Amino acid sequence: MTVTQSLLRHLPAIDRLNNHSLWGAKGWPEQTRTQICRDTLAEIRAQVQSGSLKDIDSVQAAVQALLKRNIEMLARPSLRRVLNGTGVLIHTNAGRAPLSAQALEQIRLTSGGYCNLELSLESGQRGSRHDHIRDLARWLFEADDALAVSNGAGALMLALHGLGRGGRAVISRGELVEIGGSFRVPEVMQAAGVTLVEVGTTNRTWIKDYDVESAALILQVHRSNFRQQGFVHSVQIAELAELATAKGVPLIVDLGSGVVEDLQQWRLQPEPTVRETLKAGADLVTFSGDKLLGGPQAGLIVGRSDLVEKIRSVAMARALRVDSLILAALAATLRSIVSGEATRELPLWQGIDLSDSALQAIGQRCVDKLTKLLSKDWSLRVEPSECAIGGGAQPGATLPSRALCVEHATMGADALSRTLRKGAISVLSRPRDRAVWIDLRSLWTGGADEAIVDLIHALVSVDEQLD
Repeated sequence: MTVTQSLLRHLPAIDRLNNHSLWGAKGWPEQTRTQICRDTLAEIRAQVQSGSLKDIDSVQAAVQALLKRNIEMLARPSLRRVLNGTGVLIHTNAGRAPLSAQALEQIRLTSGGYCNLELSLESGQRGSRHDHIRDLARWLFEADDALAVSNGAGALMLALHGLGRGGRAVISRGELVEIGGSFRVPEVMQAAGVTLVEVGTTNRTWIKDYDVESAALILQVHRSNFRQQGFVHSVQIAELAELATAKGVPLIVDLGSGVVEDLQQWRLQPEPTVRETLKAGADLVTFSGDKLLGGPQAGLIVGRSDLVEKIRSVAMARALRVDSLILAALAATLRSIVSGEATRELPLWQGIDLSDSALQAIGQRCVDKLTKLLSKDWSLRVEPSECAIGGGAQPGATLPSRALCVEHATMGADALSRTLRKGAISVLSRPRDRAVWIDLRSLWTGGADEAIVDLIHALVSVDEQLD
């Protein structure tokens, strides 16, 4: 018998693990306990067979540790809050735009019980879930109608499918972009059931290039996640709208980021707003709800009511529709913008609007507080920093920011950053030289004063572990 076979024979039986003291007093269902034990033993077997575990003592210790970890994972949600000190405001991996207090309250009020999701309280008859954002979208974007779906890519795919399936969709080669997560516009178009007709060249496309016979629609995709410079030319929306009208086909513009205000007021690069794009002649505009709009993950289709209604009637619209939680948060977000309260109520807009002096004051407050609480092994300072918008928006553009720079006498920056990330209060940071940089603009955006308090607690906790 080989050593590996001997170690495998000494693995504990599932019944023994099922009754282990690690399960505690809580009455876990037997089916749950059995599955966790099976998963534990399967992983230990793989470690034994790979040679990672070489003796009985190490196997027994590994079983104990892994079972304990799996039980803890079962008891503790894996999806949890993190403090975003990365210097990226719309951080896709961290959930993009944080929701406002108003959005969270509307979710609580409408989703804790029943709500009028598809019920007209006026008539008592069945209503439409889309009514809850239609008027808000009309007022904000000056659009005839609006439809919300599960995400931005879904909005573009549904618009293409609803208006062009089986037909030819014309787009510039310079707009066949990858929109994140390896999803590419040509693949979205293929999934929508349209035939891609690419025109022009990567860097230069003219209006004559779009004059394609038997086109079902014209599509323009805003290059929101990269820039073209130099020997380039692209066609303005007004020109495309004129051609589309002459050919009797709809013009769809995918804006991606969903800009609703002039970004130059925050020293950012100008981008076309949804309202400006519709006024320029686009029949439909698609964009995300959780980027520069500052709301929940959603995709919006706004524009001509006859086209939106046609899209709403296809089967794919039902597959991509949003539920009451998203509609509640999205409507609250739109209401904050319509009422002129965006920079007071929406966390993303608050973060973008923070002044240099406010950031410096936040940083100094952290230094003063932590200096009193931490041991002498720590070094703290506030440094100028730069904060990216992120989420495929504003490529290359940054906002001036401040970072809390934290150094420890015996722990390197990489180890400290890892320890902060894996702590009970998870802090995302950037190791740089010997210090960990925690960007205060992105930190504040994800929780304001509460985030600052939690950051202090997280650092104090690391200090206590090292003591």
